[in-house]
Amino acid sequence: MFSISADKVAIIIDDMMQQIMKKSFEPGTKLPSENALAERYRVPRVTVRNALAKLEERGYIYSKQGKGRYLKDTSIQIELHLTGKTSFTDKMKRLGYDLTTHNIGCEKISYDAKIYQLLHVNEGEDVYKIGRIRYIQNEPIALHHSFVSAARFPTIAEDGPHIESMFAYYRLHGYQEFDSHKTLLSTTFPTLYEQEFLSCNSMVPLIIVESGCIDLNSKKVLEHTKILYRSDRFKYDITNI
Repeated sequence: MFSISADKVAIIIDDMMQQIMKKSFEPGTKLPSENALAERYRVPRVTVRNALAKLEERGYIYSKQGKGRYLKDTSIQIELHLTGKTSFTDKMKRLGYDLTTHNIGCEKISYDAKIYQLLHVNEGEDVYKIGRIRYIQNEPIALHHSFVSAARFPTIAEDGPHIESMFAYYRLHGYQEFDSHKTLLSTTFPTLYEQEFLSCNSMVPLIIVESGCIDLNSKKVLEHTKILYRSDRFKYDITNI
């Protein structure tokens, strides 16, 4: 019985997703009632409710108490280059987006063999993590973590809580041209911490981009970066520019 019910839920989700993609529903449109959908798909009302709950978890629809469910407004689609020599801030400004950044803290991390190796730092030396939230049109779209060696930047503990652009910070220290190193792409689902900052639920996949930033002239490693992007807010251009 469980598998049959699950199959029916999946069929309803697939059909409604096709309608959403075909724009059969306009953003903000109220969806048919549970009773109407149950009659349309010839299933019990609880099956429809389960299907709608999953669509809501995935961020496609939302509920208004006592009024029903509605299709969310169209996501902001942003062309994002995952590799290259330009900072996130510069890319967004060049493309004309209304970008704001909030620093969410700077803290010394415990020893992490992977990060220490990527930064060419020895165990026992200090590494700091600087966190920033990126907003476009006042909507959170990305969570940035930059890992920086205190040996490379001795005042990072004091400076970190005020940094919004790492590239701007590096320029203040004499580094002018940058390149990325070993960019890795993966996916995950958000933790409670990440859900809070990115204003998303547990079923919205996140795109993780990890890379190293090096000074183009000296080839020194300046930072290791881990960025979590909301997958429902971007289209991706992964050309190397």
